[in-house]
Amino acid sequence: MTASILSLRVRKSFPDFSLDCEAAVEDGVTALFGPSGSGKTTLLNCIAGLIAPDEGRIEALGRTLYSSEDGRKVAPDKRRFGYVFQDAALFPHMNVWKNVLYGYNLTPKEDRRLEPERLMELLRIGPLRDRGVSTLSGGERQRVALARALAISPDMLLLDEPLASLDWEMRGLIIRYLKRIRAELGTPMLYVSHSISEVMALADDAIVLSRGRIVAQGPTSRVLVDPRLSGVAGLSTLENMFEAEIASNRGGEGLADLKVGNAVLLASNVYAAQGETVMASIRAGDIILSLDAPLRTSARNTIRAVIDEIHPLGQMVLVYLDIGTRLMVEITPGALSELRLEPGRTVYAVIKANSIMVMDPGEPQTHFS
Repeated sequence: MTASILSLRVRKSFPDFSLDCEAAVEDGVTALFGPSGSGKTTLLNCIAGLIAPDEGRIEALGRTLYSSEDGRKVAPDKRRFGYVFQDAALFPHMNVWKNVLYGYNLTPKEDRRLEPERLMELLRIGPLRDRGVSTLSGGERQRVALARALAISPDMLLLDEPLASLDWEMRGLIIRYLKRIRAELGTPMLYVSHSISEVMALADDAIVLSRGRIVAQGPTSRVLVDPRLSGVAGLSTLENMFEAEIASNRGGEGLADLKVGNAVLLASNVYAAQGETVMASIRAGDIILSLDAPLRTSARNTIRAVIDEIHPLGQMVLVYLDIGTRLMVEITPGALSELRLEPGRTVYAVIKANSIMVMDPGEPQTHFS
C-alpha cells in the first residue's frame, strides 16, 4: 500500500451549499470528479488555503496545514502546492520567462529542486520565452501555467479543470504533458474534472463528489463504474484516450498505423511523422465485439483481445479489454447475454479507421510535399 500524502476532514457552509468531506490521498494522480456544483473546486481551494474551512483538519506530507482545533492555518504560499487554474491566470504584464521565474525566485534556494530551463524544455515552451502572454494560444497558456506552478518545486500539483476552456486537440496535448510531468518529475497531482474520459486517461485514483459529499473513492477504473454513480459519471460520453506511437504512415493519404499497447491500429487523417507520439481517442460505443475474426468487413481494424472485466450499468455494459493497455467498450445487456461474454474470454474488437480520432494529427503540408 502507498502511504497517504494528503489527509483531510473539511466542513464549509455557504448560504446555498455545504461541503463535508473526509478523505486520504495517495501518491500518484488523484482526480476530484463530479458534476458542476458538486464541490470539487471548493474542496481544492480549501486544500490550497484559498478558502478557510469552518472546521476540520488538513495534513500533507506530515505537516498540519489547517486545524480548527489548534487554530492553525498555514498561508497558501507556504503550503508548497503548485496551483493551475482553469483560465491559466498568467501575469499579463510579464512575458513567458518572467511568469515562470516568478514563483522560482520566491522559493528558498534550499527548496529548489526544479530548474526553470528544465521545465521550459519539458513542456516545450522554450521558443515562447520572450513572448507576451496575450499572444499565446490556449494550449500554450496552460503549458506556461504548468511551468510556473512547477517552478516552485511543489510537493503536489493542484489542477482546477485545466482543460475546460481548451478545444479538443489541445485537451489531448495537455494530457500528454501532464503524463510527462508525472513520469519524469514524479510530482503528485490532485486533478479536478467533470470529464470521465479525462479522469480515466490520467488519474490513478478518483474521489467522486456529489452535492458536497464524497460518494466513492478508490482506483479510477473501479470507482467510475460503480452502479451507484450512474447519475454522476456521465458514462454515455465515455471515450478511450491514450498515447500512441506512429508506427508508419502512408504519405499524403493521411493513413497511419498507431502502436497502442500490443496492437497496431490503422487511423485516418493523420499526418504526424513516423516515431512521433500522439494522443488518440476512441469512443467506447464505437467499438464492436465479435467472438470470431470477421472475414469481410469495411472496418480496417480487427484486434484480438482478452476480456479483463465486465460491469453491467443499467441500460449499458462496460467491458474492459486487455490489448497490452486497457480498452473500454460499451455494449448492451442483450449483447452480453447472447455472446456469453465473461472475463478471460478471447474476443475480437472491430474498429473503423475513422472512429480513431488523433488529437494532434499534424498537417499534410508539414510532412509531405
